[in-house]
Amino acid sequence: MKAKILHTATELFLNYGFKSITMDEIAKTISISKKTIYTHYKTKTELVEASVFLIFDQISTGIDTICAIKNNPIEELFAIKEFVVENLKGEKSSPHFQLKKYYPKLYTSLQKKQFEIMEDCVKENLKRGVDTGYFRKEIDIDFISRIYFSGVTSTKDLEIFPMGKNDMKTLMTMYLDYHLRAIVTPKGVEKLKVVLLKTS
Repeated sequence: MKAKILHTATELFLNYGFKSITMDEIAKTISISKKTIYTHYKTKTELVEASVFLIFDQISTGIDTICAIKNNPIEELFAIKEFVVENLKGEKSSPHFQLKKYYPKLYTSLQKKQFEIMEDCVKENLKRGVDTGYFRKEIDIDFISRIYFSGVTSTKDLEIFPMGKNDMKTLMTMYLDYHLRAIVTPKGVEKLKVVLLKTS
């Protein structure tokens, strides 16, 4: 039952937001009493935290699988983007922004874990890009990996990028185009053009 509560709550949070969904609505969706939920999760915050790290683990595993293929470094970044957007339901409920606003401590903890996981993957991607001639040899890999993480995080901030203007998938594609054009070689530019045509 605990797993069912967690998976149902996670689905509802992703679709409607952490703030909008109540414990009553979660209980009603599963056809159980709210009391049953509280036997497994003492507070809504505890359930939100479990949901957040369930999503985090699923996405981290998926990204690791994509990185393990060691595909073309440009294609790899777009594959990761597609996977993340799909698993976050296109971020239509703005989970990242809601987490920052309503659960700041949890948001900070998640940010730290995300950076730790993403840093290795991005650095490996950048090194492979340099080795294969798609990225410029003189780039500072540590600096670029941090800028990449900062940029990806910023695109999820609704105060900077309101959802009405561009959906998350479009915004992420625009960001990747911007990010890659700063580091690619002429060979990389040609590959980027091909990948962008496939995703348009």
